[in-house]
Amino acid sequence: MSDPETIEIIEACRRGDREAFRALYEAHKDKVYSIALYFFHGDPAAASDATQQVFLKLITNIKSFRGDSEFSTWLHRLVVNTCLDGSRKSKSRERSEDPVDLVRIVDPTSQDEDMARRQVASRVQAALSSLPPKLRMPILLRYFEELSYAEMAETLQCSAGTVASRLNQGHKLLAQKLERLRR
Repeated sequence: MSDPETIEIIEACRRGDREAFRALYEAHKDKVYSIALYFFHGDPAAASDATQQVFLKLITNIKSFRGDSEFSTWLHRLVVNTCLDGSRKSKSRERSEDPVDLVRIVDPTSQDEDMARRQVASRVQAALSSLPPKLRMPILLRYFEELSYAEMAETLQCSAGTVASRLNQGHKLLAQKLERLRR
């Protein structure tokens, strides 16, 4: 069950209160965009489109939120579905060759270290982006959104065992793709 303030805002949304929709948007836009940005290989245009689609779906489907689970779980489900739908639609489009850095370097001690860190971050982002969506999404939800296995299972509509299996497969593929970084 969601917290009382969120329930109140959702009820106001169901009544068509624009300020309540604005409050939900402001509270969740950055997380939605962040998940979409990583899912779409650092493509800000695709992430923005997905974010807009998520909130359009939220506005049109808010009445279907029954409160059986946390609102955040329901919203994550909207994000997952939107990203997967967008991924299917964009299979024919070219993927971005300019991945977003995973880490922002603060006060690097040297330009060489800064460059090396950016190269590693770029390779990790590229490896993560190359994973199939069914393996990429659990990793994003676990490590970027810090969801529990139970929350991920509910969001992805699968068992906790399936989540664990997909994370394991994703970890193994990432390890293979990043093997040369260890040398």
